[in-house]
Amino acid sequence: MSSSTVTWIVVLVVAVFVIAVLVGLMMNRRRQEQRRTQAEQIRREAEQQHAPAVGSAHAEAREKELRAEEARLAAERAEREATEARVGAHQEAAQHEDRLREADRLDPDVDHRATDYAPGTTEGHTTTTGHRATDGHTTTEPRREV
Repeated sequence: MSSSTVTWIVVLVVAVFVIAVLVGLMMNRRRQEQRRTQAEQIRREAEQQHAPAVGSAHAEAREKELRAEEARLAAERAEREATEARVGAHQEAAQHEDRLREADRLDPDVDHRATDYAPGTTEGHTTTTGHRATDGHTTTEPRREV
């Protein structure tokens, strides 16, 4: 093989290589352009189809958050009212018990110092025809003065 043939072969190989590189670059640019076009199309579709849904979903979420906050405040208010009612009921019960204890303390037929004493119960009271026995139970025998 002569040097001119080798030169032509080298030139031909380099030319083929350069052409292959150029074709590869053009194909890469074309692929990039197709991807840009496809990306733009997806963006348009997303804007047209999903943007209104996203906006309404955010609005719905805000509305539900407001309702939840209102419900939380209402629950707190109801809890406060229930606590106030419970405290009021305890106060009423305590006043009622105080009045019963006062009545039992004044009643000579009630042993308000007995260990089994409970205010306002019929235990400890005598009937009009009976008296309190020494064992702490009421009998139905007539009352006798000594």
